[in-house]
Amino acid sequence: MLQDLPAEEVCLILWTIINSVQDAISVVDENGNGILFNKAYLEVTGLQEADVLHKPAAVDIVEGESVHLKVLETGRPIRGVPMKVGRYKRHVMVSCAPLYIHNKLRGSVGIIHDVSEVRALSEQLQRAKQKVRQLESKYTFADIIGESPVIKQAVQLAKVAAATPATVLLLGEGGTGKELFAHAIHHASSRQGKQFIRVNCSAFPESLLESELFGYSEGAFTGARKQGKKGIFEEADGGTIFLDEIGAMPLSLQAKILRVLQEGEIVRIGEARPLTVDVRVIAATNADLEKLIEEGKFREDLYYRLNVFPIYIPSLVERRADIPLLAQYYLHALGEDYNRPDTELSPAAARMLQEYHWPGNVRELKNVMARALINLKKDEKVVETRHLMFSLSTPQYGSTGRESQVFQGETLAQQHARWEKNVLLETLRSTNGNKTEAARQLGISVRSLYNKLEKYGV
Repeated sequence: MLQDLPAEEVCLILWTIINSVQDAISVVDENGNGILFNKAYLEVTGLQEADVLHKPAAVDIVEGESVHLKVLETGRPIRGVPMKVGRYKRHVMVSCAPLYIHNKLRGSVGIIHDVSEVRALSEQLQRAKQKVRQLESKYTFADIIGESPVIKQAVQLAKVAAATPATVLLLGEGGTGKELFAHAIHHASSRQGKQFIRVNCSAFPESLLESELFGYSEGAFTGARKQGKKGIFEEADGGTIFLDEIGAMPLSLQAKILRVLQEGEIVRIGEARPLTVDVRVIAATNADLEKLIEEGKFREDLYYRLNVFPIYIPSLVERRADIPLLAQYYLHALGEDYNRPDTELSPAAARMLQEYHWPGNVRELKNVMARALINLKKDEKVVETRHLMFSLSTPQYGSTGRESQVFQGETLAQQHARWEKNVLLETLRSTNGNKTEAARQLGISVRSLYNKLEKYGV
């Protein structure tokens, strides 16, 4: 027991314990002057013992008030006071307790937690979150590939829209890149760095879509969270919401969207009090909204609120000149993932791509390029016509109704035969009828080529 040990040895043990503690410890007497400081304290503050010993308790404080002095005034412990201390201006959390000896207040003992690293990590986390928010709008106008006049016009309009707070309505077929434009508009706007949230209006049932968009209060419905839940409009406050497939928005929710656009207000499910939100809305559709209005499926007043700044995104067949450029872009972009760097597109393959009617637009082109990379042999660096595989459920070339009717009711083998014949014809065209070169490009023997030509009557 300590009481059985000599006083000097007890003091040595206690001093060793104090110095083994990782947190900084400081002790002041009843007058508020420093009388004891451990090694951790000197390390945290960057001070020498002579700087603080027998000095006023506030001598080490850079920002804040002395907790020691408050404890001496009140005789009560105080916990968790933030301040800056010492030469390094470290962020610390201070807790102090009164030191009573024989029921007499003889001083105060303080423990100082160095939270500078925690604070730095917190700031780093906030920067990371900010980075994530920026990455959420991951595309810029530089990512829109194309030199054709129609795509350049769309980009120019989008840049004009980005400089304004106007609601934007993106129109065009599926797969044309409407989401890419929405990202770019947000990234170029004053809301860059704030939330960008995409909502596919066709992907949620009506009841779920309402709670996702507008949130709900505690007890609003069975299964609701105890504290309620913020909706996407609240989460995106200060940022942008991209309402994709707006034409699929249930009629009952369209009035609430209209209220956001008109008043900047939302009401959570289960509440009556409106909440103010500052959100920019970019909407997109491949549907004919005016026809939906005639059918009673879309509100006319909402349409006019959305249609403040309409931008038409052209289909791929409207910008055929961009197809080789886009195809090469995807070959390089996907080449890293498929371990096929520096893959090029042959002129014949480029012509074949330009002749296809692209019902899936840019999205389908990306898939075709991915399949082409998969079809390449290990030593091949150039995508030829034989590597291109289009959807067998749609016509391979052109876009006439006659060709579509020919494909209806055909078996998979018949459709594949049609595709193979077209590949043969295109390859022969690209080699000016040179069958030896055509066979080389197709990766087959000259005899096999002749057999296939005879089979298809070419």
